Amino acid sequence: MSWLARIDQTYRRTGANLPSGDPTAGHAAEMEGYFWRFTDVASRRVVVVLCGVNRHPDGDWATVALAAHPGGFVRSAVLDAAHASSETLLVEAGDGAFRADENSVHIDLGPDAAATFTIDERVEWPHALGGGGLFSAVPFLGQYWHPHVLGGVAQGNVTLGDETWELRNADVYAEKNWGAGFPERWWWGQAQGFDDPDVCVAFGGGLLTAGPLSITVGGLVARVGGKVLRFAPPLYRIQSETDAHTWTVTATGHGTRVHIVGTAVGDPHVLPVPLPAERRNVDSDFEHLAGEMTLDISGRVNYQGKSTLAGLEVGTRPVYSHSTPLLERLRIHPKVRVTPCVTSRGIIRR
Repeated sequence: MSWLARIDQTYRRTGANLPSGDPTAGHAAEMEGYFWRFTDVASRRVVVVLCGVNRHPDGDWATVALAAHPGGFVRSAVLDAAHASSETLLVEAGDGAFRADENSVHIDLGPDAAATFTIDERVEWPHALGGGGLFSAVPFLGQYWHPHVLGGVAQGNVTLGDETWELRNADVYAEKNWGAGFPERWWWGQAQGFDDPDVCVAFGGGLLTAGPLSITVGGLVARVGGKVLRFAPPLYRIQSETDAHTWTVTATGHGTRVHIVGTAVGDPHVLPVPLPAERRNVDSDFEHLAGEMTLDISGRVNYQGKSTLAGLEVGTRPVYSHSTPLLERLRIHPKVRVTPCVTSRGIIRR
């Protein structure tokens, strides 16, 4: 290994990445989370696959899940023998039950819950710093976020209960988040399926911690054709608000303004959130796999469109018992305090 590679890996262990580093490789963080979203516009099907590699003194373990729309299918599991490569995007868990790299994703949770995708023509992240902008290079933050695939072509075979799907030429989105587990609360959205297949947008936000300090931050990434715009504090202004039914995000910078309104449709899928130290998952991530999203970009880049296959999510670390009804869990999201020293705000109302 060269001395430059050694410096990169040493810095990576702080959670941060040097400019032009590879955020998809492992950071030896408490949690390394990987997420793929496949949108088949022709069949109006959406498939989500996720894997979180969680560190534990008794051996690393993984949170994995497969979810799909339509039909409300969700299957999740805890898998042992989990590993995330520190050199490239390679994730494995459960002695073959999960494996993913740059070109493929495979999950097998039994004869009635499995999916295999191959990915071609990836539209990869073009900038030296990751999705978090300057925060991507700041060590020891509680959470990092990086959308690394903003388009592509996927072919997949999916088993969901007694149904078998074939997805052909589906759009691809992939991201990674890592750090000391999930934040106390967060919101997120992502959409393809616009009238222009070369449009992709993703946003996220939550309570970011660094030791005893915490601030509420948000970020947004928009791809229109060959242009990829990143809006992240402290250089750009992002305002976010959600009540778990409507998501409103406005970002300004680059001589451009982006305005998003997302609307929930139907009941959310309930996805697992890992508690790394406790070696278990909790159901506190609520994601609509096919919500509505209007996207308005104006300025140096211009686009207006609507997707009816948008992902829209809110989540929180658990503050309820397993016996708490689902509707009551959705009401528990606390209001996020607006921090005056940052330009991003996010509100989750009861």
